[in-house]
Amino acid sequence: MVTLAGIADGTRLVAGGVADFATGLVNPSLRLGVTGLSRAGKTVFITALVHALLNGGRFPAFEALSGGRITRAYLEPQPDDDLPRFAYEEHARALTGEDRHWPESTSRISQLRLAVEYVPSGFISRSLGRGKLNIDIVDYPGEWLLDLPLLRMSYGEWSAATVAASRAAPRLAHAAEFHEMLAALDPGGAADELAAIRAAGVFTAYLARCRQDDVSLSSLPPGRFLMPGDYKGSPLLAFAPLDIAPGTELRKGTLGGLMERRYRSYVSGIVKPFFFGHFARLDRQIVLVDALTALNAGAAAVRDLEQALTGILACFRQGPNALLASLFGRRIDRVLFAATKADLLHHTSHDRLENILKLIIGEAMTRAEFQGAEVDAAALAAIRATREATVRQNGETLECILGTPLAGETVGGTHFDGATEAAIFPGDLPKDPRKALDGSLEGSLKFVRFRPPPPRDGGWPHIRLDRTMEFLLGDRFR
Repeated sequence: MVTLAGIADGTRLVAGGVADFATGLVNPSLRLGVTGLSRAGKTVFITALVHALLNGGRFPAFEALSGGRITRAYLEPQPDDDLPRFAYEEHARALTGEDRHWPESTSRISQLRLAVEYVPSGFISRSLGRGKLNIDIVDYPGEWLLDLPLLRMSYGEWSAATVAASRAAPRLAHAAEFHEMLAALDPGGAADELAAIRAAGVFTAYLARCRQDDVSLSSLPPGRFLMPGDYKGSPLLAFAPLDIAPGTELRKGTLGGLMERRYRSYVSGIVKPFFFGHFARLDRQIVLVDALTALNAGAAAVRDLEQALTGILACFRQGPNALLASLFGRRIDRVLFAATKADLLHHTSHDRLENILKLIIGEAMTRAEFQGAEVDAAALAAIRATREATVRQNGETLECILGTPLAGETVGGTHFDGATEAAIFPGDLPKDPRKALDGSLEGSLKFVRFRPPPPRDGGWPHIRLDRTMEFLLGDRFR
């Protein structure tokens, strides 16, 4: 059924497509979305990517750079004046200063424009002169992506699904206070602002408990409850699910009516503007995934990660970005899922990590490829904080990683001071990726946070950043 809202949304897509098409004719550009759930390493990835294009380095798989065809790269003012600028210089200083440390995590959307001049690889293109591509990097929390399915859900449907999930393991073990709140709330009672605010606080605390490392769940919408950005304290976040059936009628003036109204305002005031203003305008997308933490937390966390990634991929407007088709709204024609923190494993486990990620997103990858998009998975460390070492212990040879653990990290009763190097055996991933999804790895992996390494030869060591760059950007420099 065609609705006025659907017509209006379609018009917004077309209007955005026409504007981007006209701009692209004069200044060719590529909008790269960078996202990932909390602590996946978005800020570090963008900083390393921009640093590589500005300064070069060892990137053999990124042909345009390793072949010398990229002649110049520089930062320019970003095109969208309503977005905060990604603080590249600040993050680079954090990684290279005397007190090297990892930069602060992404908590809101930001943007950076990088202009890249290059020599095209084709004979005809070279004869027409040098090329220039503007890469507009859009950085946003992955938690916001989890909100996009709410565009198709009523408040009653979302409430019923959220409450049902909370009554099953592993969420059940962390939902006692949330369930007490649900039992005390009367959807048909009088609208009460303070009750709505308290309920939102209890619900947010429940979501936060589900995200802790020992549980490590991923599918926890609404995303702004855990990553509020500029909406912290806003009435738009002052609602919570109620224990109601999907089709329940909630009258105006009741608590249920107030919750439903706030939910609709959240969708129309936060989710839709993000989708139409930013998300629907992307050409390429990388989704960074902290798969190691989920694997270490157990099978339930891995299944939840699979559900979250499948839902994320289903929200992308995927397909080829043909010239005229882009008039009706841009589509994402390449998506890369990257399992980050590969430097916490020995290189013998890197391919295994990649295969595990491919298994997790396999069904979603097939669907995206059917729609005409290219989808791939990679094990990645945009900045490699470790080296490798072989250690003999009790007559056994262990393939270890070597680095400087952050101050306060602890392994086997050893407390690190942030200045002393240590060799650590992180554990191995199985050759058969299916064995990683049955929960047998729970608690068997040892992860330690390491200090950033000092830059070498003007850049940082990495794992497969060059391959990532080639997949996301390489064809645009030919």
